[in-house]
Amino acid sequence: MSYPVGQVAGFAGVTVRTLHHYDEIGLLVPSERTRAGHRRYSEDDLDRLQRILFYRELGFPLDEVQALLDDPVTDPRAHLRRQHEVLVARIERLTKMAEAVEHAMEAQKMGIQLTPEERFEVFGDKDPERYAEEAERRWGGTEEYAESQRRAATYTKADWERLQAEVDDWSARYAALVAAGEEAAGEAAMDLAEEHREHISRWFYACPYEMHVCLGDMYVADERFKAFYDSMGEGVAGHLRDAIHANAARHTG
Repeated sequence: MSYPVGQVAGFAGVTVRTLHHYDEIGLLVPSERTRAGHRRYSEDDLDRLQRILFYRELGFPLDEVQALLDDPVTDPRAHLRRQHEVLVARIERLTKMAEAVEHAMEAQKMGIQLTPEERFEVFGDKDPERYAEEAERRWGGTEEYAESQRRAATYTKADWERLQAEVDDWSARYAALVAAGEEAAGEAAMDLAEEHREHISRWFYACPYEMHVCLGDMYVADERFKAFYDSMGEGVAGHLRDAIHANAARHTG
């Protein structure tokens, strides 16, 4: 049994023009032609077309497809094994891509879910997302950033009020400590540095001492974070950085 080019195009979901092109380049030459010169495709031709379309779907260029199919030492089972290997690899890549898209979709839904009025009520004139774009640029691909976003997406207004109350209380006590001339390596300063680390771990993401040290360095190196902490009192940013370092050394030996 053989089939005309139009019927084969319908079977395969390709255009007649595509089949003509495959014939012209020798990739798929129909086994028969009518007296009028019309192409007729056999069952073997259809099997070859199926393999061609499979490799094309996987992104193989036509010359590579032809080399694969015309290799005299490759039997049909070898083709199937190769197709299976390539398909499994593609499934793995697509799965990773799907996970990345899911994470992106999740991130779109995350953040501080408060109305503008509620944000002002909770945070006053301190915008909690002032550094959101910078944070995503720096840490958007990290587990810590993803965990922070996941947690933030679940917080209610009451949660944000408790979080902000902790921040305000800690800020007032640390500013008073600096103003009183307490040493950064003193017990009081290190205890407040530990409280700072625990606050991050409790509300946003696990913050081990090594990471806390990196954050402390950033509070001084980045002018925006330095301005934020120094707004609590002169020299707070540098003092906190030193206290974080001392506290980490105390706990890690």
